[in-house]
Amino acid sequence: MDTTAVTNPLLQDWQAPYGLPPFASLEPAHFEPALREAMRQHRAELATIGSQREAPSFDNTVAAFDRSGRLLDRVAAVFYNLTSSATSPALQAVQRTMAAPMAAHSSAVYMDAALFARVDAVHAERASLGLSPEARRLVERVHLDFVRSGARMAPEAQARYAQVMEALAGLTTRFAQNVLHDESSWSLSLPDAAALAGLPDFVRAAARQAAAERGLPGHVVTLSRSLVVPFLTFSERRDLREQAWRAWTRRGEHAGEHDNREVARDILRLRNEQARLHGHACFADHALTDTMAGTHAAVQGLLGEVWPRALAAVDREQQQLLALMQAEGVQATLEPWDWRFYAEKVRRERFAIDDAEVKPYFRLDNMVQAAFDCASRLFGLRFTLRDDLPVYHPDVKTYEVRNAAGEVSGIFLQDNFARAGKRSGAWMSSLRWQSRNGGPGNEPGTLPVILNNNNFAKAAEAEGQPTLLSMDDARTLFHEFGHGLHGLLSDVTYRRLSGTQVLRDFVELPSQIFEHWITEPEVLQRHARHWQTGEPIPAELVARLQRAQRFNQGYETVRYTASALVDMAVHALPEAEPPADLCAFEADMLQRAGLPHAVGLNHRLVHFQHLFASSGYAAGYYVYLWAEVLDADGYDAFTEAGSPFDPAVAERLLRHIYASGNSVAPGAAYAAFRGRGPTVQPLLKKRGLLEAAPA
Repeated sequence: MDTTAVTNPLLQDWQAPYGLPPFASLEPAHFEPALREAMRQHRAELATIGSQREAPSFDNTVAAFDRSGRLLDRVAAVFYNLTSSATSPALQAVQRTMAAPMAAHSSAVYMDAALFARVDAVHAERASLGLSPEARRLVERVHLDFVRSGARMAPEAQARYAQVMEALAGLTTRFAQNVLHDESSWSLSLPDAAALAGLPDFVRAAARQAAAERGLPGHVVTLSRSLVVPFLTFSERRDLREQAWRAWTRRGEHAGEHDNREVARDILRLRNEQARLHGHACFADHALTDTMAGTHAAVQGLLGEVWPRALAAVDREQQQLLALMQAEGVQATLEPWDWRFYAEKVRRERFAIDDAEVKPYFRLDNMVQAAFDCASRLFGLRFTLRDDLPVYHPDVKTYEVRNAAGEVSGIFLQDNFARAGKRSGAWMSSLRWQSRNGGPGNEPGTLPVILNNNNFAKAAEAEGQPTLLSMDDARTLFHEFGHGLHGLLSDVTYRRLSGTQVLRDFVELPSQIFEHWITEPEVLQRHARHWQTGEPIPAELVARLQRAQRFNQGYETVRYTASALVDMAVHALPEAEPPADLCAFEADMLQRAGLPHAVGLNHRLVHFQHLFASSGYAAGYYVYLWAEVLDADGYDAFTEAGSPFDPAVAERLLRHIYASGNSVAPGAAYAAFRGRGPTVQPLLKKRGLLEAAPA
């Protein structure tokens, strides 16, 4: 064992309650030796499995493989959570150093000939082994993991495949760090009253807090979505809106050390080679073989169903904005930095809704409690704040989670605020997956430890101003909490099948279906209370919010679908050499598809972290729409039952969707919950995309 194990807290027993990491003792220098030692121990465990004399069996090979590598799992989980949520130059240096060795370790595991021979033997006999359905599912998933990692390739191809994966690990790390650099280093100063024109109090408070956190005077706008979007929505300064919009959309597109244009091309080149080594013509074909969609044609079928309807809806919306501009005597062309500003005016005019009126009812703390209350009413969970448990940043709150029987069933960490050193977006991750395959005693590793990260603009609470959320922010909180519940409610035997480790186009169902509860009137009446008066949100305002739900959905749908189309287009290219100019490829493709100039898209390729910070959503950004077909259809089960908290429907949702992890094929899991397969009509209705639906 590495001698650092004596002093390295990552390699010692973690004494905190529930086996939480010793965050206060951790230093960047601890991670490289800990990761290398954990990889060494993992290889030794696998060598024991692969060299045993007993004939291959489920227990001594597949279940044993599922138990292996627990030290590496826990050290890597801490490391990657910190590099996402609380990084530093020192941690980023370790991340760059370890990207290739970690990828090489993964290749060595899944290309281990002796180990794969045993897994392959069990897989070949799986139908005659008398396995439980979950055990058989584990055999099939583990075997597929090996095959998709190159286990069946010839030795020369395996060697090249390992090189490709090592190179990709370094490039995706670099891509993510470049985006974080651009996000962290840019701010727009608002030095006087003229620069603040039009901004409601909650935006000013967030901009003042952002300046204070950066040691700057006055107010600043950053590239945190929860700050830049409200600025684009309310600022009367068109010139400043343009500056903010250009900075936001050009992340990763700056010549020099942090330029992502060539990084993304290198990633695409290597992904094409990866696909060809698997016998596929393009990366999209390779990626989609292990999805519910299955083929490029199935994805294009869904996107093709939505795209023309969304374009028709966004055209109707654009005419409304142009009419308002004309009525106000504005002669300028409608630009992307204008859309949200004028859409907000139209929304106020058509639905009498103003975010400045709505946000005081959406205090962050109350919305957190609303999510907890919904989880309690649906699934019997109880969340208790534990200030005594270790955390990696003062913003993080940790909760002990108890199930309906009163037993501790998980630990939940929530990190809600944007800050320097934290990547943008919102996500769920884990420090430990639920499992009952822990070996003798079976105590370590059983309890899930799940994290949610958001990037809300923090208010100056010391001045008595709480953090207030928009409806979109509240929906994001519920979305990520839905992912969190998927991890916390997991009830499977094997780690590989636990929680969110499901097919990519199924993983968004538990998160997206949970979003529905934040718009339920009884949830809003209970938890949306004015932060100053304590009065519940008026029923009349809730009714206006309900009527406005489809407003601007053409805009939102086009922006999302445009990003999904670009993703599929760039990953479906059969040529080994990617386009010489990705930005020009993106612009040309969207022009041919008919994207209106003033709309834009959610993510441009140069900062599209879903695609290029890892491979998780590469050729897979469509999955949010695919899962929305499921969530819109699935939530109708509660509507049909007459209550958003119907106990029978909630029990089916728990058993077949949240608790089953990857122990059941996703199509079968959904059918068991819903009693049938999904239909697309509820999605089109939800987004107002049926021909008879209003814009």
